[in-house]
Amino acid sequence: MSNFALIGAAGYIAPRHLKAIRDTGHRLVAAFDPQDSVGVLDSYFPDTAFFTEFERFDRHLEKLKRAGNAIDYVSICSPNYLHDAHIRFGLRHGADVICEKPLVLNPWNADALKINEEESGKHVSTILQLRLHPAIIDLKNKVEQDSSGKKHEVDLSYITSRGNWYYASWKGDLTKSGGIATNIGIHFFDMLAWIFGYLKSNIVHVHSHDRAAGFLEFEKARVRWFLSINPDTLPPEAAGKRTFRAITVDGESLEFSEGFTDLHTLSYQDILNGNGFGLDDALPAIRLAHDIREQKPVGLVREYHPLAGLALVKHPFVKR
Repeated sequence: MSNFALIGAAGYIAPRHLKAIRDTGHRLVAAFDPQDSVGVLDSYFPDTAFFTEFERFDRHLEKLKRAGNAIDYVSICSPNYLHDAHIRFGLRHGADVICEKPLVLNPWNADALKINEEESGKHVSTILQLRLHPAIIDLKNKVEQDSSGKKHEVDLSYITSRGNWYYASWKGDLTKSGGIATNIGIHFFDMLAWIFGYLKSNIVHVHSHDRAAGFLEFEKARVRWFLSINPDTLPPEAAGKRTFRAITVDGESLEFSEGFTDLHTLSYQDILNGNGFGLDDALPAIRLAHDIREQKPVGLVREYHPLAGLALVKHPFVKR
């Protein structure tokens, strides 16, 4: 049984990590968050030592180490811009690290962490749970078995409505979250790169505080994508809902709404078995999202649908 510490216990994603630690048969011995709204711990690890001050959390982990009860893993669910600092903290404590995505905001952050890995002898893993989804695995196998050489045509729209609180939080700060494309799009970009190969072209049509859209050309696919947190962009078929997700490949809908419940637990099982996804696995999507953030949008091309979103933009590279 391994000892875990958790950084970011009050966040949205923390319960999935808590469940994964419990369901894989391990124990959480310490947790940290500057916010104290962490009653969720009672459902998983009520005896966990909890800290709202990082210095006391650090001191507690050091005491555990000196007492022969050191932390084996540090799980990180903190704001995106703090991930690399918290990863280094875990490595310095002699622990392996499991970090929620995006692993880091910039490619050079990941490069620096490779040095920290080598110096510590420990490993950094990240959660790329879509790679474990059966429907995504089936699509990847189908693409790999296709010997026609054709490029697949992909449309991706993801709208997940957020209220005004979003803009007042760290998530609404581009320098802290990485913006819409990074904060809510990173797992889709990882999925696309994993399935369709290396990226050849990355063009951004729109990138604002509440939406982003563009065109990606991969080795095996051309992709139009649209991401939004603005409920006004929801299409008619999403009436009464706050979220809309649609992916089509060559005109066929990819259905993967189900099967998300235990993907974090499966990710933890892989990591604890010596597998999982590391820095090199995460880098393609990190580079892609960083390049989207740094580009100046070129504007819309030919067509814009105010309800279905910018995923319907016709790009001259995409033949219909």
